[in-house]
Amino acid sequence: MSPSSPHEVTQLLLAWNNGDQDALTKLAPLVETELRRLAKVYLAQERPGHTLQPTELVNEAFIKLIDVTVVEWKNRSHFFGITAQLMRHILVDHARRRQAMKHGGEAVRVSLVEAENVAPIRQACIIELDDALSELARFDERKSRIVELKFFGGLSEEEISELLDISLRTVQRDWNLARSWLYRQLNKDRQPT
Repeated sequence: MSPSSPHEVTQLLLAWNNGDQDALTKLAPLVETELRRLAKVYLAQERPGHTLQPTELVNEAFIKLIDVTVVEWKNRSHFFGITAQLMRHILVDHARRRQAMKHGGEAVRVSLVEAENVAPIRQACIIELDDALSELARFDERKSRIVELKFFGGLSEEEISELLDISLRTVQRDWNLARSWLYRQLNKDRQPT
């Protein structure tokens, strides 16, 4: 996206909020590139022959976004935060359906730290990641939300700080703690006893 796009996206979201359907038509191409990039990141680590394609993931997310009529869009970060939740649910639902069809067959695989381009951690099953994030949310909703926004939404730490109205340092600290906790959770069954 160009540097002026965040402001333009925010203005179109607000206009869409106020009932301007033409704003949605203008908004779609501005966010499509970013959504497609995020979808490619998520799906790049899939097993060969995976049935969900980036375009399909983006289309499903957009259909669900259009149906979200009760959201009062605040800005671009808020939009991508909601999109992160939707993509997470779409990917998890797809993985669960696939797993149910195969009775425990291969599940969708994603890298926990792909969003940050740091040293690779063991590939985590998206269903296990979703379960771990849900467990984390039970005792620390903010940390769970930060992981969701960073990993599934592709938001920067600065954008997360703005969206959640917390300091950048708090986002960084919570991200590091959440990532460590998730790493332990996702690896606990694989640790030698």
